Amino acid sequence: MGLRANPSYRQRRFGSEVRKLRERAGLSVGDAARLMGMHGPHLSNVEAGRTSLAPERLERLLEAAECTNTPFADALASLGRDSGKGWWSVYRNVLGASHLDLAELESQAVVLRNYELLFIPGLLQTFDYATAVHGGGYDESMREVREQAVEFRLRRQQILTSARPPTFHAIIHEAALRVLYGGREVMRDQLLRLIELSRLPHVTIQVVPLEDEGRAAFIHAFMVIQPQVAELGTVLADQLGTAQLFDDPQVISDYEHSFARLSELALPPIDPGATPEGRTVKDSLGLIQHILYPLL
Repeated sequence: MGLRANPSYRQRRFGSEVRKLRERAGLSVGDAARLMGMHGPHLSNVEAGRTSLAPERLERLLEAAECTNTPFADALASLGRDSGKGWWSVYRNVLGASHLDLAELESQAVVLRNYELLFIPGLLQTFDYATAVHGGGYDESMREVREQAVEFRLRRQQILTSARPPTFHAIIHEAALRVLYGGREVMRDQLLRLIELSRLPHVTIQVVPLEDEGRAAFIHAFMVIQPQVAELGTVLADQLGTAQLFDDPQVISDYEHSFARLSELALPPIDPGATPEGRTVKDSLGLIQHILYPLL
């Protein structure tokens, strides 16, 4: 099997975890390779995500690293075996690798925590809103790519209505609710969509009001993606318009703490079932209705 020229994030992550295990065992590349019955260059390519590692060899490395965390070991082995193929594969020649990596990560997630400053979260967007947002990123000659990017975003949303959906917690800055992407009707339907999706038992939506901007505004949008084994979690951060993926445990912990703080500062979650007389404090639903009223 030839070496991968452009390994996916999952493949690079597997290689990174193999390297961490080797370092935890105190082994050089050469020593670890001999332990696993392979050559050093082969192991270097594994750690770079350019090739795979046989399960029995991974097991030897886990033993050398004294890794007794069975769920982690099983999840890592699964990460290495996974083909990476899914519904997103048909977009491989159209959209960038970051799109495919995100869809693959979301497909394995049990918890998603998303903060958005300027846009409605992609998993909550309507077709017209997504079309309006993508319209500014492609010129007329790339109409087909734009249409497929919108289609791709809507297909990502199917995880929220799948048989085993992840828990999804979105925190949206009020600024994102007030920008009329696509016009008044598009934004009206989008706000109504937020209320509709908040009825799903696994979806929580909060709004950070503008009045708390000084305390609660965060420098950029991000999503914490947690799979079944939290140690293999990832953060997607949108920095200066570029999506970056982070797997360093301290970085993930920092973003989790930031999300927790944002949740504390945001208004109480949307509760479509709450009666007007039962709402004694300002909440996310009330703010959305206030913004929505002039658009009706």
